[in-house]
Amino acid sequence: MNWYFKVLKQYADFNGRARRKEYWMFFLFNLIITYGIQFIAIGFELPEILIVSTIYSFGVLIPSIAVGVRRMHDVGKSGWYLIIPIYSLILACTNGEKGPNKWGPDPKNPNTELDDIGVAEA
Repeated sequence: MNWYFKVLKQYADFNGRARRKEYWMFFLFNLIITYGIQFIAIGFELPEILIVSTIYSFGVLIPSIAVGVRRMHDVGKSGWYLIIPIYSLILACTNGEKGPNKWGPDPKNPNTELDDIGVAEA
């Protein structure tokens, strides 16, 4: 749940990098909340509750795009790759670049840099 709140705290931050774990945990909790609201609305036969689901979906739209863009940055691609459906899914599942890239330090090891032969320096 901390990953979910981390993304919400970086509401419209399109700079930097996001780990796979951050991206997919946000995706998972977002899915659970959305379908939870919808199941409650359908289960209790309260169609007006579906409006809450729609409002929630619009509320997390910008954070979803922002974490997606940061995920693309982590694999070394521009955030615009997010609009290519299958390729962006493949990139979202790919491990991020080791070490810093032009979008920021490695989110897994922000304090280490790689030397010329790829060995981490402490």
